[in-house]
Amino acid sequence: MPVDLPPDEAELRSAARKFVQREVVPVADRMDREDYFPRELFSRLGAHGFLGPSIPPELEGLGQGYRAQALLLEEIARASPALALSVGAHSNLCADNLCRNGTEAQRRRFVPPLVRGDRIGALALTEPTAGSDAVSLRTRAERRGDRYVLNGTKQFITNGPVADTLIVYAKTAPDRGPHGISAFVVEREMAGFRVARALDKMGMRGSPTGELSFEACEVPAENLLGRESEGVAVMMSGLNIERAVLAAIPVGILAECLDRCLGYAREREQFGQKIGRFELVQEKIANMFAALEASRLLVDRALAAVGEETRTHRWSATALTYASEASTRVALDAIQLFGGTGYMRDLPLERLARDAKLLEIGAGTSEIRRLLVARELLGPGFESS
Repeated sequence: MPVDLPPDEAELRSAARKFVQREVVPVADRMDREDYFPRELFSRLGAHGFLGPSIPPELEGLGQGYRAQALLLEEIARASPALALSVGAHSNLCADNLCRNGTEAQRRRFVPPLVRGDRIGALALTEPTAGSDAVSLRTRAERRGDRYVLNGTKQFITNGPVADTLIVYAKTAPDRGPHGISAFVVEREMAGFRVARALDKMGMRGSPTGELSFEACEVPAENLLGRESEGVAVMMSGLNIERAVLAAIPVGILAECLDRCLGYAREREQFGQKIGRFELVQEKIANMFAALEASRLLVDRALAAVGEETRTHRWSATALTYASEASTRVALDAIQLFGGTGYMRDLPLERLARDAKLLEIGAGTSEIRRLLVARELLGPGFESS
């Protein structure tokens, strides 16, 4: 994020940095090794206002916007990208989505408990046969009197195994394709909803990911989010904001890798001198700095864009694509710079490399994001192949 932050954002970043050092750093390694989800941290995050930076004060949030949300995720990601991912799914994909699209009654009922960390939030879109082609989802929602009955399966859902409040997408008019999708607020206690299984991942361990099942799950009609069969607008605007905000996670990874490499290059000696004097080491450090600063600028531009208009995808898709690929590359370069020490699990570098990879896949793969950017730049007539 920009160096010259407004006072409220600078204060937020400082508070977040202290919280991360005190609360997150001590559990980050355990999260990865044991795939441990630190549920108790959500209440503490909520007590500091860190789960509702974009939520208005009347709903117990900070009312500071998406850049504040990104600042928080960057700071958390320096210690634990996995926790940052779960916090992002909770506060952006769920709480902020509800705040933007819910009725006044829905906002007051569902948002404050999420902001406090009393309940964990998630968004359920991806399915076994609907990944990059998200609008081809097969989960169905049939209206029966004063409720909808949901049937289907969701896969790769961040926070899914632990979520209490979920935004779930389903087809209410299957014959209308993308224009027959609706969004619903589903609560863990509802009959017919269950966690089918928790998934074991390469990275982002400690951020629970799961497969969810809806078997004649009855959802009150009042839990319809937005209008029936108009959920694609909710979905696409949410994805756009999600990409801009979550792009701060690879920025945190980049910043942590650079700082660790600078410290190591100043201290480590080989061939009678500090390795920071070697030109190939200097090249790596310079490239890391360029990747970090370019990513920060792109993320800041994307955050400004979604703050003005959520239908333009080029900036958020570009920011997440560039920053995620840069973080994977830089994390691997950091391991190389540290040599054998970097390959050991005593340092977090190998964990950061594993965590970074997910950001090239989630929120639409890098390939899909590139299509979005190119087609938006080319204009009408190039929407699909």
